[in-house]
Amino acid sequence: MATYRFGPYTVEASNEDKLLFPDDGLTKGDLIAYYDRIAPMMLPHLRERPLALHRYPDGIHRAGFVQQACPDYFPAWIARATVDKEGGTITHAVCNHRAALVYLANQGVVTPHVWLSRTDRPRHPDRLVFDLDPPDDDTGLVRDAARAVRALLDDLGLPAYVMTTGSRGLHVVTPLDRSADYDTVRAFARDAADLLTHRHPDLLTTEPRRADRRGRLYLDTLRNAYGQTTVPPYAVRPRPGAPVATPLHWAEVDDPTLASDRYTIRNLFRRLAQVDDPWAGLARHAHALRAPRERLDALRATD
Repeated sequence: MATYRFGPYTVEASNEDKLLFPDDGLTKGDLIAYYDRIAPMMLPHLRERPLALHRYPDGIHRAGFVQQACPDYFPAWIARATVDKEGGTITHAVCNHRAALVYLANQGVVTPHVWLSRTDRPRHPDRLVFDLDPPDDDTGLVRDAARAVRALLDDLGLPAYVMTTGSRGLHVVTPLDRSADYDTVRAFARDAADLLTHRHPDLLTTEPRRADRRGRLYLDTLRNAYGQTTVPPYAVRPRPGAPVATPLHWAEVDDPTLASDRYTIRNLFRRLAQVDDPWAGLARHAHALRAPRERLDALRATD
């Protein structure tokens, strides 16, 4: 049994030899070691954000579950955030330091999903997300969609950051200054998506029903709502190979061999030794939406 010590905090790892990714021979100990090592790069995307914990205590070949409320048995040094929900409140776990991330991995948390807002202003997101969900594994479709989203954001005066999700698609993210609330951000994202589908009707759709998409990529903006979550950078996904959500440089989107599950817990650190963090300084480029909203309305009126 390994013991992880982080100043005043101690995590006793248990059942480290349990296979969490049985087809790949990856154990809970491997998951814990990964999150311990990636913590310095991942924590800026986790701190002060309510979490939904995607847990697989018996491995990804068995049914997992998403835990919204922080369990009573979590140690007191795991931060909590109590937020409003329909009909009351709910208290989420928050991961503010390395010890907490290792503790969560020891609990079988394969993927910690994060809110787009932070605990001090939970109704004001600091990120806007376009989730590019392809109908199949057509990487060309995803890459074309990502470039289309970036082009519109450029026209609107907003920065665009891209990452693999570790699943099939890509996320394009814009940092916000938290002056807008969720309703404002969601409406902006929806209207931007509608403009994109108008410009690229054979490529993109906002139809939530798969039967209505007809081979087009689903441009999902539903995550931009209060209480919704998204996968953060460097999170492991419960899929064969243990793929990792990975920030990219935009030039990498042009690579025809790009796949959303290219980077895994086995090869990510080789990449990090060779490539600068594409999302370094993301928070410093946070924008308000007032001027972009005016530009978007003008484009919608003339397109």
